[in-house]
Amino acid sequence: MIKTWRLDTPVQTLVLASDNNRLPQVVYWGRPLPAQEDLESVATASERDITGGMLDGVPELSLSPQARDTFPGQPGLQLREVDGKGVQPSFRLERECHDNGGLQLSFADPELRLCLEFDIQTRPRSDVLRLVSRLRSDRPVLVDWLAAPVLPAPQNSDRLIEFSGRWCGEFQMNEVPWQTGARLRECRLGRTSHEHFPGLILPCRYAGNAEGQVYGLHYGWSGGHRMIAEELPDGRRQLQWGNATSSDQAPVTVHETAPLYATFSASGLNGIGRAFQSHLRQQILKWPDDIRPRPVHYNCWEAVYFKHDLATLRDIATRAAALGAERFVLDDGWFKGRDDDTTSLGDWVVDRRKFPDGLTPLIDHVRSEGMTFGLWFEPEMVNPDSDLYRAHPDWALGHADQLLGRQQMVLNLAKPAVRDYLFERISTLLDEYDIDYIKWDHNRVLPVPDVYQAEGLYQLLDALREAHPGVEIESCASGGGRIDFGILERTHRVWLSDSNDGIERLWMQRNAALFLPSEVTGSHVGPRTCHTSGRELPMAFRAWVAASRHMGFEMDPRELIDDEAAILQQATAWYKANRDWLHRGHILRLDSDDPAVIGELQLADDGHRFVAFVGQVEPSSQVLPRPIRLTGLKPEGRYRVRLRNPEQAAPVSRGHVALKRDALVVSGRMLMDQGLQLPIAFPATLWVIEGTQL
Repeated sequence: MIKTWRLDTPVQTLVLASDNNRLPQVVYWGRPLPAQEDLESVATASERDITGGMLDGVPELSLSPQARDTFPGQPGLQLREVDGKGVQPSFRLERECHDNGGLQLSFADPELRLCLEFDIQTRPRSDVLRLVSRLRSDRPVLVDWLAAPVLPAPQNSDRLIEFSGRWCGEFQMNEVPWQTGARLRECRLGRTSHEHFPGLILPCRYAGNAEGQVYGLHYGWSGGHRMIAEELPDGRRQLQWGNATSSDQAPVTVHETAPLYATFSASGLNGIGRAFQSHLRQQILKWPDDIRPRPVHYNCWEAVYFKHDLATLRDIATRAAALGAERFVLDDGWFKGRDDDTTSLGDWVVDRRKFPDGLTPLIDHVRSEGMTFGLWFEPEMVNPDSDLYRAHPDWALGHADQLLGRQQMVLNLAKPAVRDYLFERISTLLDEYDIDYIKWDHNRVLPVPDVYQAEGLYQLLDALREAHPGVEIESCASGGGRIDFGILERTHRVWLSDSNDGIERLWMQRNAALFLPSEVTGSHVGPRTCHTSGRELPMAFRAWVAASRHMGFEMDPRELIDDEAAILQQATAWYKANRDWLHRGHILRLDSDDPAVIGELQLADDGHRFVAFVGQVEPSSQVLPRPIRLTGLKPEGRYRVRLRNPEQAAPVSRGHVALKRDALVVSGRMLMDQGLQLPIAFPATLWVIEGTQL
């Protein structure tokens, strides 16, 4: 007897089948099937042959492959009794429930008194599936591994695209060929991490940015995580995601994975980006005020570091406002005894040496300049040289003789007393001062992977959000060390990287857009000479790179010459004039025939306007620029296209390139197939190409 279930989003169909009430397996995942499709026939068509040297059947690649079925790969569940004895359950369907496009399936092992549940949800207007696995037991058990619902990987895929990185170099895309055996990536650092972003892209053969079939996955969890991409000896492929192994050491009666977000695209990698950007925007983000435009930030960190002086900060705030800033963020250094990074984390009291009358005089000045006020915290951390640690050394996570990171330890957020202390300290400041924004930092990895740390963080953030619903929160972790859909359920912005180098940010922003929309991705105009790379970049390049996301400034405005200030003001005014449609649109990757050029197109939600950002990041190998082909446009549509910044052409550009002189009116087909000819550009030039459908 075969039971089947079907889930649909606008771009995909997922079909599950269970034979004799065993754990179900995915028998179809791809383009939408016809409404009248016979699902039992789909399941039957997926049955596989057997041959010599095999078992007399093919063990099922179910939503949780079972070791007791002689499954030849990684099982989806590994658990033990509290005495250490291994447990190998055999589950059978107990109940099913359909509601609002979602499906919940419950499978039980009556003998072992265990229940394994799968929750797969679709949402209106979303192209993304949300999948969760949950184990229930009537007595405590030790769960070594529980995968979110296991999905098959496509057979016509030759490669996986993973995401790795480092501090100031996040979201690096790595292509790995499929081969027999298991590909394991595990983050045991206790946060999402720079090194192992929990995302995976699976292009089918011949797929690219704008064409072909592609699968995308993201594990929405802010702690340690594990990914397995395995090709079995028989050729089948499976994808498993879950929490880092052994990060939950305590016996439990309920164990649940974080959500696995999955989507399919028939329009290349851009379809994956469009789906994840839209899902995050529509289903996960919870804005304090979803009508308010995303304000231009000014962050004082790279201007003053720890040297906080009221007169200097007032002067900087006035200059930032004149440049177009709408929010002033006071970064690290404002609290008791904090003169460098060796001391005082945890002592969240305003330093009266630096601010004898508290923060009110600075906030009043910031408000008088038409800006709101934000404040930096690093609540999860403590310095051994702090009043808090001296009073509560037992609040630190890990051993007392652990290796420090940035001279600090991690507070154990699993302890209610720790969460209560942090809630009281932060709430007191939010009640006392007119603060509408928190930059929430996390500058070291955990000494041990611990699922309870991430859960404690979620509880603390949830409590603060409930008590202060008008306050926005940014997730920062030495830049991009904690970016995922789990943290973004509770925050509103991510600091993509500590690098303000425009060239580095250009490719990081492009890759991160496979998951993140522009309005949550903070991007700042850094100093003329970048503090993390030492590279000196022109203001026009820095300003337009920042204007392509949630814009901000982080340089010392006192260093600007008049020409630089004018360019920054122009780019900021453009951002303000266009952010309403940019922050509802989609970021699409452009194919470039020149490896020295990186491009993307931001398309309005209604498709009637766009802006393309095309960056010359190094000298080209050929003499003349190759045309840049656009994407996502209507082939028969007619578009008026103009180059916003023709003055950025290199001094050696002597030809009569049309876009240097005036706008063009051409078809979408021409723009996508032939492309646009741009002027010659020196490295560190970002072209801004605006288009409107006529």
